[in-house]
Amino acid sequence: MAKKIIIASVSIFLSLLLVVGGYVMYVIIAYYRIEDNLTLEVTNNNDSIIEVNTDQLIMSFNTGFGAYSVDYSFFMDGGKYSRAYSKDEVLKNVNGMISTIESVNPNLLLLQEVDIDATRSYHVDQAKMFTDKLNKVSTFALNATRHSLPIETGFRKFLDLDRCYTKNILKTSNNKNLVLYNVHLSAYTKDGTIATDQLVVLFEDMKKEFSNGNYIVCGGDFNKDLLQNSGEIFGVSGEDYSWAKPFPTEIIPDGFSLVSGYDESNPIASCRDTEKPYVKGETFTITLDGFIVSSNVDYSNYKVIDAGFINSDHNPVTMNFKLIG
Repeated sequence: MAKKIIIASVSIFLSLLLVVGGYVMYVIIAYYRIEDNLTLEVTNNNDSIIEVNTDQLIMSFNTGFGAYSVDYSFFMDGGKYSRAYSKDEVLKNVNGMISTIESVNPNLLLLQEVDIDATRSYHVDQAKMFTDKLNKVSTFALNATRHSLPIETGFRKFLDLDRCYTKNILKTSNNKNLVLYNVHLSAYTKDGTIATDQLVVLFEDMKKEFSNGNYIVCGGDFNKDLLQNSGEIFGVSGEDYSWAKPFPTEIIPDGFSLVSGYDESNPIASCRDTEKPYVKGETFTITLDGFIVSSNVDYSNYKVIDAGFINSDHNPVTMNFKLIG
């Protein structure tokens, strides 16, 4: 009897080893990076011009591929799941985020983690949902390009996403360009230095555009603590989280400013930890989402919209700005 148990246990172990090994081999064989400097197709395009000295409202929103219900936890943060609960849950979350966006009604919108045909989100075309229902909220880009960012080498490259930023060129009323950057930097790195390297690449591009007389507005999920001490501000420590490092403000180039903040009377964070379901006052929260602008852009009124993390692990952030003519 004992021998049978040992044999059965060994068989189960070997079966699990084959499954895990097979999956690792699949990940390695199937791995590829999307090409750099990739020209993107622009949808809902028109000939609108950005007026200088006129108030603009921009929103940035990491949509969490429609999976992050308020009780969702993610395996790469130590949670349970790698896939959304169901197709219906994805549809509910995307429609909920669309309602949040519509309630703010920004005229420029930056979205991150939007799936088109992914297993993790049950092949829901989220991009189509956003563009179909938010056709009045458009970046109306005349030109768009995807630029790859550096990622870790070795086996750790399989543990992170293929990071990039997109670059939209918008014409202005004084015959210059508003160069609009949408970024999502790395989170799951060994020591956080890769995200800093990504910022260096991003800043070089931004400096070049600024030196040509253009306006620069960059927004997105920087995966760095934009407030430097979010744990103290929002009341739950995040010192044990390797991804919650302060944004390296010392590398911001001359002529550029980081835009973030919080309401002291009612501080709201832009992101929650996803190791466990969200519980207000108990879950670590942090502000990772914000903007970087050039000195010829007059900005004000940065806000984190309190969406309660109901449909995403991020709250959207907004900013008013004017192009100085």
